[in-house]
Amino acid sequence: MNTSEIRKLFPILHQEVNGHPLVYLDSGASSQRPISVIEAMKHYEEFDHSNVHRGVHTLGSRATEAYEGARAKVARFLNASSEEEIVFTRGTTTALNLVAGSYARSVCGEGDEIVITPMEHHANLIPWQQVAKATGATLKYIPLQEDGSISLDDVEKTVTDRTKVVSVTYVSNVLGLTNPIREIAAIAHRHGAVMVVDGAQSTPHMKVDVQELDCDFYAFSGHKMCGPTGIGALYGKKKLLNNMEPIEFGGEMIDFVDLQDSTWKDAPSRFEAGTPMIASAVGLGAAIDFLEQIGMDNIAAHDRKLALYAQNRLSEIEGITIYGPKENRTGLVTFNLDDVHPHDLSTVVDSLGIAIRAGHHCCQPLMRWLGVSSTARASFYLYNTEEDIDRLVSALLHTKEYFDHGLR
Repeated sequence: MNTSEIRKLFPILHQEVNGHPLVYLDSGASSQRPISVIEAMKHYEEFDHSNVHRGVHTLGSRATEAYEGARAKVARFLNASSEEEIVFTRGTTTALNLVAGSYARSVCGEGDEIVITPMEHHANLIPWQQVAKATGATLKYIPLQEDGSISLDDVEKTVTDRTKVVSVTYVSNVLGLTNPIREIAAIAHRHGAVMVVDGAQSTPHMKVDVQELDCDFYAFSGHKMCGPTGIGALYGKKKLLNNMEPIEFGGEMIDFVDLQDSTWKDAPSRFEAGTPMIASAVGLGAAIDFLEQIGMDNIAAHDRKLALYAQNRLSEIEGITIYGPKENRTGLVTFNLDDVHPHDLSTVVDSLGIAIRAGHHCCQPLMRWLGVSSTARASFYLYNTEEDIDRLVSALLHTKEYFDHGLR
């Protein structure tokens, strides 16, 4: 990877913020978009915009071709066995809610179990809480090891023949660790449960093969992988999707409508009621083209290298605590600085042109497990460099000096 050349493709990075060159270290929340994605969406809006799956006129055909072409790209990107296994959604949150609200509510009952972990983003925790409350199922948690990881022995002890759903994040948005999804899926299937994967943080940073993972559902968002906001996808095994009831109803998802009853099309159409996010789907397809051109293995190696470099450099700072394992870290470092609230820390480094995240990262149960209310997080992507991390370290030393002086 030639990072300096890649950076040239991202217009937003070439600006000053608060009088300093921008260092963007918040890609875990939302990545930036290359010019190719911006131009693809612009071209669609200027020349091809129409509704899809409706008109037989030229613009309608172009729009439909672009929209379904993006679906084909997602299927290839995830190595799904069929384009019909890809449902476009607003993002990971919507996709996980679809699985919880449709599949899980239909299969769970009193005494059944849903298994997740304490490290889950709220989008992969609250929907399961709601399913448990509505159905009488029990929500169970795989315990965490001292470094925040999970052991397969604990998975074996937690998942039982009463378990209907196991849902785990592939990469933690706080700890940066990668969970052994394929092995967890094998355990889930051995007990007759389905495997759901929150892929929000994994899909931008590594090659994903849903068939190799043998997961039943996989959710991700476009805006974390150089695409636009408001678009993502749910992968689901075809048989499961076609046995699920829609949770949203309207045009285009129907097969036949009578005055008293209706029937549904097969997936994915049954889950895409109304006019979809056409321009955003075009942007997501362009983002996939961009990432594939660079190579997901190259991106994964680059992100791991930056995460290790950041961990080593930040460890040099006195009074810093870094959360998560030292090994197996992907694309981010979460930390706190003694006696400095993460929001104050983020404000000071922002004054120096550096964008990081501060807060509970939509992971309040994990924050309580770590014994903190919030943390700071620097997250990296293909356009970041070691020099960006050096700038962060310098800003943190400045922050430490500023607050130490204030305390005296």
